[in-house]
Amino acid sequence: MVQHRVGYAPGVYDLFHVGHLNILRHARSQCDYLVAGVVSDEMAALAKGHTPVIPLRERLEIVRSVRFVDAAFVETVPDKVETWQQVRFDVIFKGDDWRGTEKGLKLERDFAEVGVEVVYFPYTVHTSSTQLRRALDVLVSRPGALSAP
Repeated sequence: MVQHRVGYAPGVYDLFHVGHLNILRHARSQCDYLVAGVVSDEMAALAKGHTPVIPLRERLEIVRSVRFVDAAFVETVPDKVETWQQVRFDVIFKGDDWRGTEKGLKLERDFAEVGVEVVYFPYTVHTSSTQLRRALDVLVSRPGALSAP
């Protein structure tokens, strides 16, 4: 029997950009089957302090449409091991902004206990949803911004 390596790439995937695409492309190159975990609005608010700009249903549809993604899963719990119990992946992919941090080290410890590998990919520094959100906030705060001509 051939063993398939299942990968899991969690993210909010708000304001989908090239950094998201890069993570999914790199993740798919290191597994046979890729599941993208799309973080729910509630979990995103807990983790980031604000809800996503793009509604969950639309973020899920966008991520499912990416050719590197075999399946998309709505992540509704903050504990990644609990998510693993539902999805059963062999490797989890995170941006390298997690590497060496308290949350990254905890992730590594928790997954070592169940035999899941943690793989970090380069964080796309020049583009992030946070930067895009800030740019939108600036545009919206200007008088007459984004109003119809």
